[in-house]
Amino acid sequence: MTKKVIFFDIDGTLLDHDKALPKTAYEAVLELKNQGYYVAIATGRAAFAFEDLREQLGIETYVSLNGQYVVHEGEVVYKNPLDFEGIKQLETLSAKKRHPLVYLDAAGWQTNVQGDPYVNEAINSLKIDAPLVYDPEAYKKSDTYQALLFCEANAEKPYEEALDTFDFIRWHDYSVDVLPKGGSKALGIKKLMENLQVEKEHTYAFGDGLNDREMLHMIPNSVAMGNAREEVKTIAKYVTTDVAEDGILNGIKLAGLL
Repeated sequence: MTKKVIFFDIDGTLLDHDKALPKTAYEAVLELKNQGYYVAIATGRAAFAFEDLREQLGIETYVSLNGQYVVHEGEVVYKNPLDFEGIKQLETLSAKKRHPLVYLDAAGWQTNVQGDPYVNEAINSLKIDAPLVYDPEAYKKSDTYQALLFCEANAEKPYEEALDTFDFIRWHDYSVDVLPKGGSKALGIKKLMENLQVEKEHTYAFGDGLNDREMLHMIPNSVAMGNAREEVKTIAKYVTTDVAEDGILNGIKLAGLL
């Protein structure tokens, strides 16, 4: 059988609105693996933020940090850090506007503020056990693959105009992802596909968020969750039910995988 690779987003896709893995999703993913499909994760999270899920599902191949850090069976195959000079400009501008930042590397996350309500609300919504460390100079100590900028809707516009080395993608009412220009899950997946020697027609992808658009557009066998935004649903080949209504299982059936 030709190797087929299936990529799953995490939040709102594998994990439901309470950040739990539905029983039907768990069983469906295991059945895919039992039938010989290769299952991988494609997420905006860093590796430290989904260790338990990888262990639960037995998955060690993933596209993390929205495509900027890609691992195949424990081996890093692609890295795309944020431009260091760009981070300094971002830090300067955000300080003037009093917009907090969180820096993410492969092993953890650090913030340049303490006790900010926007940071607390957005970070707590992810329900990640790893502590958020206060370290305003973290980006000077190791490569940063993604940053989180905390501001209200549309307040990221001045950053988009001033910083042409980054892309800004909103994931929360109070926060946007800051990525290298042109960086995306789609790019990370391309790098992994090259490593696996798999053609696009043999790949599948499930997602729900704005950061999934490039991935769902690139992969021909794409599935948007029922809880996805309309602009995401219009891109995908299939639209399944809500993540909390057996969305993964139903989507797998729609795509003809089970």
